[in-house]
Amino acid sequence: MLGRARKEESGIFTGRDLKKLIWPLIVEQFLAITIGMLDTIMVSSCGEAAVSGVSLVDSINVLLINIFSALATGGAIVAAQYLGKEDGQQANAAAKQLMLSVGVLACVLMLVAISFNRGLLQLLFGAAKEDVMENAVVYFFWTALSYPFIGIYNGGAALYRSMGNSRISMVISLIMNTINVCGNAILIYGFQMGVAGAAIATLVSRMVGAAIVTFLLSNPNHNKIYLVFRSIKDFGFDFSMIRRILGIGIPNGLESGMFQFGKILLQSLVTSFGTVAVAANAVSGNISSLTQIPSIAIGLAMITVVGQCVGAGEYKQAKGYIWKLFGLSEICMIVLCVLLLVFARPVVGIYNLTPETTEVAIELVTWFCCASILFWPGSFTLPNGLRAASDVRFPMMVSILSMWLCRILCSYLFANTFGLGVLGVWIGMFIDWIFRMAAFVARMLSGKWMGKKSV
Repeated sequence: MLGRARKEESGIFTGRDLKKLIWPLIVEQFLAITIGMLDTIMVSSCGEAAVSGVSLVDSINVLLINIFSALATGGAIVAAQYLGKEDGQQANAAAKQLMLSVGVLACVLMLVAISFNRGLLQLLFGAAKEDVMENAVVYFFWTALSYPFIGIYNGGAALYRSMGNSRISMVISLIMNTINVCGNAILIYGFQMGVAGAAIATLVSRMVGAAIVTFLLSNPNHNKIYLVFRSIKDFGFDFSMIRRILGIGIPNGLESGMFQFGKILLQSLVTSFGTVAVAANAVSGNISSLTQIPSIAIGLAMITVVGQCVGAGEYKQAKGYIWKLFGLSEICMIVLCVLLLVFARPVVGIYNLTPETTEVAIELVTWFCCASILFWPGSFTLPNGLRAASDVRFPMMVSILSMWLCRILCSYLFANTFGLGVLGVWIGMFIDWIFRMAAFVARMLSGKWMGKKSV
């Protein structure tokens, strides 16, 4: 009790604790994002139709993976709050139910994706050219097989983050990235397998990642939270615990799902502008995502930090950490966006695009950097503090309303009515960010997010 009292006086997380948590997360996010980037770069040797096909499928894959991540976040928040409350037994129970739930959900989604492969792609991207569609069908089949494995890996990585141990998921991500890159080189360049080679390499890397994180979580000697699956009885569902997880996971999942579904609709709109627009949109999105890496990592750290503070009843500390981490996110965004503005042309040149596509991509990257400095951290880092405190319905409602009323409507308005094409879609995205930031800042200042913890 004395140690805990001292901890509360000095802060549940010291500056050193935050560094140990955030730096591995930054590395992990960099590695995670580069998997998609390297797929695109290596596949670009097969032509722009291959790049476009991968881009279309990735918009679906991101939607489904975000659903897994939302469920993982729900379990991690519940586990973190139990750890803050110093209830290890319940934290373990939450971990087990999270892994069981995400595994079952991922298997169901895999079967749906495989069964309705071409039909789903035709429904969403019917305007795509035939060569683009053929590449998309192949890539979708192989990546769908990886859903259970990426779901399990995401769940395990989230649990390690809830313990304040982000180094484990960083190391596993490094292993996965290495397997993916080597697999790409062998299958794309060596066996000339094109998009199938990129997808199979991704599948194998995710299988390995899921196996490692499950094995490590089964060791009770090195973890605050661990899994116990010794007999068939251990695979039973505890629906009271699942309800707690889903109480956070469902709003997060609806928010992420509707957000990504909206992006798929906009991807369909971009497809109608031709292969140049699709390729430029895909490459610009990949490059621009690099500037978000530290902010995403800080947002994940906020889940752990605020979750444990709230579990311990330390709302004053939680608020202080939220603003501190938000400020750090803003500084990182400014530095990286300025660097990308300076080096945009040589970075885009890596993708071997046509001159026309290159110019469109550089224009999109330039707009993105200017808007991100002003609005991105307030739109996406800050609300993680609300979610970690179990205030999940407000971010969900804001995100859904903003996605449909701001991003989608404005995208169609600027892209079609004003004739701006793919740039109009990105302007709609920036308007969405402005609305989100205003709502989340107001919510934080109001203090209405306090007192909503789940345990």
